[in-house]
Amino acid sequence: MSAKFITVEGIEGVGKTTNIAFIQRWLSGRGIRYLCTREPGGTKLAEELRGLLLKPRDEQVDDVAELLMIFAARAQHLSNVIEPALRQGTTVICDRFTDATYAYQGGGRDLGTGKVAVLEQMVQGDRRPDLVLLLDLPVETGLSRAKKRSDPDRFEREQLEFFNRVRHTYLDRAGQMPDRYAIIDASLPLADVQAQLADVLSEHFDND
Repeated sequence: MSAKFITVEGIEGVGKTTNIAFIQRWLSGRGIRYLCTREPGGTKLAEELRGLLLKPRDEQVDDVAELLMIFAARAQHLSNVIEPALRQGTTVICDRFTDATYAYQGGGRDLGTGKVAVLEQMVQGDRRPDLVLLLDLPVETGLSRAKKRSDPDRFEREQLEFFNRVRHTYLDRAGQMPDRYAIIDASLPLADVQAQLADVLSEHFDND
């Protein structure tokens, strides 16, 4: 069985952390070796960049500066963590990847796809996720859940319209690439959400 690159996407409050833990248990139960990581982050330098990106600040962060920091972290992450793991036959589960950049910076920030696509090709070459698990639910529900867990970071302080653009971009991309995306209804009870995940994972791994 070949190693796979699986990413988990979605707006705030969709339950990525809980469901990534379920994915890890699913893989472990089948003896599949995996590495779990996140973006922005995954290396010391990339985690430092994550801190810069998420920290609320008085200074207005330029949208392009934000985009470049995200791809700087991604380049380090790919070089030092993701690519070595895949070469060694280890499946990689990543909490967000470039689809998030299309959604948050391309859609949420209204930067469009052009700048993101140029940097994607520069940093990643042909590397794309084998499977994108998009946890989807209404924006209002997700933000309500997110507010209960911690103080909001710089992104979580954005307005409702920002997150609606993010969600719509995710769903548009899923519609354009149905072979790579699986939309998971995250508004359902947790057991039902994880049943959907198990079905998708079985389809991708059992048919390999």
